[in-house]
Amino acid sequence: MGEPLRIDVITLFPGMLRGFIEESMLKRAARMGAVDFRIVNLRDFALDERGTADDRPYGGGPGMVMKPELLFAAVESVRTPEARVILMTPQGRKFEQAEAQRLAGARHLVLVCGHYEGVDERVREALVTDEISIGDYVLTNGTLPAAVVIDAVVRLLPGVLGGGAEATENESFADGLLEFPQYTRPPEFRGLRVPDVLLSGDHAAIAAWRRRQAQDRTAQRRPDLLRQDPPGKNDK
Repeated sequence: MGEPLRIDVITLFPGMLRGFIEESMLKRAARMGAVDFRIVNLRDFALDERGTADDRPYGGGPGMVMKPELLFAAVESVRTPEARVILMTPQGRKFEQAEAQRLAGARHLVLVCGHYEGVDERVREALVTDEISIGDYVLTNGTLPAAVVIDAVVRLLPGVLGGGAEATENESFADGLLEFPQYTRPPEFRGLRVPDVLLSGDHAAIAAWRRRQAQDRTAQRRPDLLRQDPPGKNDK
């Protein structure tokens, strides 16, 4: 295994992430050396004893804006030449599987978690290389969205899920379709039976059934995906 993917998360709420990265797949990924997590408490860079991280917006208006001094100092303390500095913001590009795949190929991610009314615009202008949103809604701060990005990216790193490339290649969105229905034992439960084809042992028939099911499910639930190019088709 090569160098781990380094992920720094800059947040006012480090406790929201510690438990998250110390469980399940993320804990295993760190132990096996696939990823190196570092949580940066933004208040450690405050210029006063109170740990002030925000101030009133110029021009008036409700809420508070995160101060640039702390954010510049925090990012510059961890940034490397290859780092992608990603601001979690509802104004960013919507996060999708193709973006998770691109980020999984990076060497260093710095996730900046906004709060209050957002960050001073100079942070965007001078520090940020990417802006990501996990959906068209607003959350209290960017720490939970950062956790979503981390989970989606780390599970794509080689060896993290086990089973080789097959562990992720048939999942929803991997090929532009939703995943086919899955079943396990028992073959019948409360009158509901597993489709006979899955019990047949005919691998070609099973593969064809799964492909049809994925296409039908996508057409019913997410027809918009059928109008898009498959992930990675236009990636350079």
